[in-house]
Amino acid sequence: MELKLYNTLTRTKEAFRPLDPARVRMYVCGPTVYDFAHIGNARPLIVFDVLFRLLCHLYGTKHVRYVRNITDVDDKINMRALEEYPKLPLNKAIRKITIKTEAQFHKDVAALRCLRPTVEPRATMHIKEMKSLIGLLIKAKRAYVFKSHVLFKVKGLRGYGKLSHRTLSEMRKGARGEVAPKRNPMDFVLWKPSKVGEPAWPSPARIKKQGRPGWHIECSAMSWKYLGETFDIHGGGIDLVFPHHENELAQSRCAFHTPIMAQVWMHNGFLQVEGEKMSKSLGNFVTIRELLADWPGPAIRLAMLMTHYTQPINWTGQKLGEAHQELHKWSALYGARFFGSLQVHGRKNGAIDLLPPSLELVDALRDDLNTPQAIHHLRQLFQKIEQGDIWLVDQHYSDAHYLGLTDQLTSQRYALFGQAGGSVTPAVAAFAVKAVDKLRVRLINSLSNRDIIKEIKNIGLDVALDDRGYFSLSERNDCTGTILEKIRRLVEERAQARRNKDWTTADRIRDELATLGIAPKDTAEGTPTWTITR
Repeated sequence: MELKLYNTLTRTKEAFRPLDPARVRMYVCGPTVYDFAHIGNARPLIVFDVLFRLLCHLYGTKHVRYVRNITDVDDKINMRALEEYPKLPLNKAIRKITIKTEAQFHKDVAALRCLRPTVEPRATMHIKEMKSLIGLLIKAKRAYVFKSHVLFKVKGLRGYGKLSHRTLSEMRKGARGEVAPKRNPMDFVLWKPSKVGEPAWPSPARIKKQGRPGWHIECSAMSWKYLGETFDIHGGGIDLVFPHHENELAQSRCAFHTPIMAQVWMHNGFLQVEGEKMSKSLGNFVTIRELLADWPGPAIRLAMLMTHYTQPINWTGQKLGEAHQELHKWSALYGARFFGSLQVHGRKNGAIDLLPPSLELVDALRDDLNTPQAIHHLRQLFQKIEQGDIWLVDQHYSDAHYLGLTDQLTSQRYALFGQAGGSVTPAVAAFAVKAVDKLRVRLINSLSNRDIIKEIKNIGLDVALDDRGYFSLSERNDCTGTILEKIRRLVEERAQARRNKDWTTADRIRDELATLGIAPKDTAEGTPTWTITR
């Protein structure tokens, strides 16, 4: 089955044939590093990560180049820098903001199981290429200088608007948001003068005043630098079709005198939260970092992939909970396999064989990244395993791993709970998981069920292991001298100290609990509770 992708430019699903099968090239618009990425940003990250994995499988990792940029020069960055570091010179404040935010972004993306792109260029490191591109557009008489600005001339450009399929009046309305002196309201900024203190570089076209690039020219320049004048796939969210991608396409075509910039333009659909557009004013603005505080990255990823990428997605707590519950079931199965209580191919106690993705999975993805169908395939495999086809466990794990939906550590953790569950509180169960994680670091691959049971009993719990390899935790009637008894005693002593307004003692106990990895929680009712620290 050949790979088919929906092309926004033609509004059809087309067979994908790379310009050069030995150099398959994809560009995706990345983050503007001024704040935490939100869950709307997570969708294209996950969608195009799946496409990257598929292209690597079909053409070979060495023959695929995936470029995702970092925008580190922007008005929003300047505003955030002034807010957070008002006493610093603006350029120093901007560097602090962009370095910190980029590091946060990479942590969040890694937690979502997204692979790093082949190249991740920063806009500020490619000013030379932007100025060269502007020079080519001036030479082609598609750009002009006006009041220290360089603007792209839209009038007379055949095919402008074809990507977004917008009428002239719609495009005029969308162009009004850009504040700049123009000869024509449809024209857009390639270069603009910088205000005092803002990032600034020597301007092109003999403009004396220093300036900085417009947004659209950045992506055209970076894609040119790393992928060439034309390439295979350009991706991003549906909100970028106009004006950003329409203008990228226009300037690249005119600079290089080519009929195309990218063969295929791909866009993921909008995301709403509980049926409403996400916004800070509605109080439903959720960052990836906030979600990761409560949910594992693979659960967020699975919830995203349950909807086809071209369709709008309604992000709900119920959807996320269902995804998390499904991963629990899968991971408990893997855990039984990891811990050796489930034999496959006559072997026990070893890592799962990582197999090539199954034909059914790859065929689903070849059909315009049909991830709902891919997940359906995983569910069918799981049903067959439950019915006794245990030799399919390795394939199920390999296919889930290929989609970025699991990893060995997560699977081993979930195996502590499994479908047998237990009668302990979530905090106690999480503490048991953390203890086993520490034990695993010490014993590496030699960890056995006996080691796990011994460690859990040392905590002050009873543990049972059924014939499927699922652990069930329960609290011992007498846990004197165990770590669990010590935690409860310290938490109660701290609560009593707070009731007595003995803040020194309360703080000392809080610090002692912190060394154990425990965070006490104060409730309005005065009942002492606790959680483990992340």
